[in-house]
Amino acid sequence: MQTTALPRVLVTVFAAALAVAAGWLIWRTYLQSPWTRDARVRTNVVQIAPDVSGVIAEMRVKDNQEVRKGDVLMVVDPARYRLALAQAQANLQGRESEMAQRRREVERRVQLTSSAISNETREQAETAFRAAQAAHDQAVAQLERARLDLERSEVRSTVNGYITNLLVQAGEYAQAGRATVAVVDADAFYVAAYFEETKLRRIHEGDRASIRLMSAATPLDGHVDSIARAIADRENTAGSDLIANVNPTFSWVRLAQRIPVRLAIDRVPDGVRLVSGMTATVVIEPARTGP
Repeated sequence: MQTTALPRVLVTVFAAALAVAAGWLIWRTYLQSPWTRDARVRTNVVQIAPDVSGVIAEMRVKDNQEVRKGDVLMVVDPARYRLALAQAQANLQGRESEMAQRRREVERRVQLTSSAISNETREQAETAFRAAQAAHDQAVAQLERARLDLERSEVRSTVNGYITNLLVQAGEYAQAGRATVAVVDADAFYVAAYFEETKLRRIHEGDRASIRLMSAATPLDGHVDSIARAIADRENTAGSDLIANVNPTFSWVRLAQRIPVRLAIDRVPDGVRLVSGMTATVVIEPARTGP
């Protein structure tokens, strides 16, 4: 009878030990190692806008193409900017001739004695020279502006990255200052993870992080870069009389707020493609405080 009961006791003890171990593992995972499945891959999307207006004469990129910083993305019709440059050069030549003439006039009048020329005439010659000099400096600035406009008729990428959602094409009109091409910055990828506020005490800047994408089996290595210091309060709204508009109802089930934590990506495994907006699971490895 006792021999028959012994296996049952052992099975019961083993099951109880397994339950305790599983409970300890779950407790350690949830409390000792903060984690979240609410994380997104992010990066900067640079909106490239031409600095000059005109018809797009040439598109040199296509959608999803990789580009390097300084690559020409498109060319705004440079014809009128070449004409403006030629006009500025001609204007500068005229101003140089005028300034040289005024300088010679001043030099001749300075050599004359007071009996031959009045002080007023001499001052008028000096004033005319200074005006010609100012006009010359203005012409130089206009020439540099014309050269800059011609140079910037070639719209270049300001970052290393990838063209995304390209909608513009040759023949369309590009407006100065209006974004026409979006470039995903390939050097600025990071992960935005949202942790419950109850887990923040276990998270510190510099802690190592394991980042697992839904599209990849091999995790990425990263670390905590920073923790957000503010989130929006949906209950903090102003009423019509500029006082707080407080919701009269309150749920006794209080949900922990989720706080954004920015993670820097230290290593991306070979073959893993990062796309802004990807979903990720993040596990933080808190730094050890003891020996």
